[in-house]
Amino acid sequence: MTRRRAVEWLAGAGWRCMATAAPGAARQQPHHQIQKKLGLKDVQHIVAITSAKGGVGKSTTAVNVAVAMATRLGLRVGLLDADIHGPSIPTLMNLRGKPELDKAGSQALMLPKENFRVKTMSFGFFLEGDEPVVWRGPMVNNAFDKMLFGTQWGPLDVLVVDMPPGTGDAQINLGQRIPLSGAALVSTPQDVALIDVRRGAQMFLKLRVPLLGLIENMSHHTCSKCGHVERIFGAGGVQRAASDYGLEVLGEVPLHVDIQAKSDAGTPVVASDPRGDLAAAYSHIAERIHSRLQQLGSSQTAAPKITVE
Repeated sequence: MTRRRAVEWLAGAGWRCMATAAPGAARQQPHHQIQKKLGLKDVQHIVAITSAKGGVGKSTTAVNVAVAMATRLGLRVGLLDADIHGPSIPTLMNLRGKPELDKAGSQALMLPKENFRVKTMSFGFFLEGDEPVVWRGPMVNNAFDKMLFGTQWGPLDVLVVDMPPGTGDAQINLGQRIPLSGAALVSTPQDVALIDVRRGAQMFLKLRVPLLGLIENMSHHTCSKCGHVERIFGAGGVQRAASDYGLEVLGEVPLHVDIQAKSDAGTPVVASDPRGDLAAAYSHIAERIHSRLQQLGSSQTAAPKITVE
C-alpha cells in the first residue's frame, strides 16, 4: 500500500478527531475528568514506554512488557505504536496487513490486530517494505489520533504506548493528546543515553504525567562460555538518575543475543521462552508497572482534556 493509499484509507474511516487543551487550568484537571471517547472509552490505564533516546531498546521493552502483562499477569492489554516515522511493532509482534473496519457504530473504528493476547495498532500496517513516511507534524498528529481514538480497543486494563524518541513537537503533542496514567523511562546505563532520558523525564513532568520509574536495559552481559559478567555500558547510571527524581528502578534487562534474535523473528522472549530468566526480567517490570498504577489510583493528575468528535 502506498503512502497516498494509506492516507485515503484512514480518511475513509469517516470520522474526525480534535484534541483541545485550554491554557493553564486545563492541565490541572484530575484524571477521572479526562474525556476518553470512541475506541478509548473502555480503557482503564494508558502507559507510555519512553526514552527520548533512540537505540536503547524501548520498542523491544514495550512489546515484552505488554506481552508479560497479558500472558503472565492475565490483564487485558493493548499496544499502540506511536512512532509514525519508524514503526517497528509489526515486526516485533509478527503482524502484517491493514486493519479491518468495524462499521457497527455511528462512526467506523479500526479493529486492532492481535498476537500473544495483545491487541496491537501501528501505522506500519499501512506501509510496504522500506517506504518512508515523509510527513510534517500536523499529518503525523492526525494519523496518530486516528490510531489512538479510532481503534476499537474494547475493554482493556492497560494500553501500552511505544513512544517515539525525542522531546520535540511530536512527543509534546502525544503527551497532550493521550490521557496518560503514567510513563516508564527506558535507558541503558551509559551517560550519553541518560542525558536524553533525563530530558524526557523533565518533559513528562512539565506535562504533569506521573513517572512510574526507570527501566535499565542492556544492564550487563554474561559470557555464555565462562559466565563472566561484564557491564559493557557502565554501571549505576540508571540508579543514580532514578534517585535524583525520587523514582525506583523497575527492573534490569541484560544484553542477550536471544532478545535480538527473538525480536527480529517476531517472537518476544516472554512468549517464546516464558520460563526463562529473560522473561522473568520483563515480567518483574510488568508487575512493578501494574503495582504503580494501582498505587496511583484516582489521585493522579494527567494530560489536558481531550475532546473527540
